Amino acid sequence: MSNNILVVDDEREIADLVEVYLQNENYNVFKYYSVKEAQKCIEETNLDLAILDVMLPDGNGFKICQQIREKHNYPVIMLTAKEEETDKITGLTLGADDYITKPFRPLEMVARVKAQLRRYKKYNSAPVQDEGVITHSGLVIDVNTHECLLNEKPLSLTPTEFSILRILCEQKGNVVSSERLFHEIWGDEYFNKSNNTITVHIRHLREKMNDTSDLPKYIKTVWGVGYKIEK
Repeated sequence: MSNNILVVDDEREIADLVEVYLQNENYNVFKYYSVKEAQKCIEETNLDLAILDVMLPDGNGFKICQQIREKHNYPVIMLTAKEEETDKITGLTLGADDYITKPFRPLEMVARVKAQLRRYKKYNSAPVQDEGVITHSGLVIDVNTHECLLNEKPLSLTPTEFSILRILCEQKGNVVSSERLFHEIWGDEYFNKSNNTITVHIRHLREKMNDTSDLPKYIKTVWGVGYKIEK
């Protein structure tokens, strides 16, 4: 069954280009040019992934991302025409899983979509051949149901946050580099040393877990190397 992908961009040429490349991969594309149209689609359509432009005529993609995260955990990719880190960090903090800066290569966009869908489907299908349930100091991660509890209270995590926490718990006691986290989650070659995507997701995870970088109970930063969860 084909995946349903929401594309929201008021630059029609870009929206049309994204649609063509995704349809060539046999995805069902729901294309809109405004926040209002997209919001209606989100409520009425069973979606598998969303690609959202930041700047829209009646609002912005951040608002749509927030709406999605209220009820859904499918991947969200933000499109931004700016090089400013603030846009990227804002999107990731609101629950986006990835961002692409315009102008972008269509094949890179397709690769990122495929990587996100692979990860999302892997952790939302059953049965999953994995460890099943991972526990650590009040933290319970159920790989099969994609649920996470902290001190018996549900943690609302995005697919990317869940993946990072799962990997760190699986490697408990070992340092995991940002580069390794990036490749295990996205499975592509677009990582570079200036990429702060993992850093933002780690920070957001800590906020949700009431953890700190100064006195971490769970996620410890090993400067210049990566991250680890102590045994």
